[in-house]
Amino acid sequence: MTPEERLEALGLTLPEVPKPVAAYVPAVRTGDLVYTSGQVPLVDGKPARTGKLGAELTTEEGAEMARICGLNVLAALKSEVGDLGRIRRIVKVVVFVASDPAFSEQPKVGNGASELFAEVFGEAGKHARSAVGVSALPLDVPVEVEVIAEVA
Repeated sequence: MTPEERLEALGLTLPEVPKPVAAYVPAVRTGDLVYTSGQVPLVDGKPARTGKLGAELTTEEGAEMARICGLNVLAALKSEVGDLGRIRRIVKVVVFVASDPAFSEQPKVGNGASELFAEVFGEAGKHARSAVGVSALPLDVPVEVEVIAEVA
């Protein structure tokens, strides 16, 4: 199955690439690597949720927001390479989690994106990852995800 076929089998549709909210582009290719800008959980151009993990959102809700970020990452990758089948491997994922100071389940939140990449790309979707708690993110969103991917 191609990545697009896997998305369809999961009942998922890639969104339009979210428009940047500042002076950057969604993705940049250099050689055989594509770097995405941090993607936030925008749906139809608006934050799906706002707030901090451990205060306004549960770990499970954060993981769902990370999954939405992951879909936006895939849209950014596709806009740069034209076809997700050209992605050879998801190399590195960085997940930023807007967290209450006592919250420490950032890795579980990051699983929302990581599991999506594994579902879409199989073994090639398994990656190195950092999940970092931060005090705030743009637009007061709870999660932001960026990726480095290798392309054929």
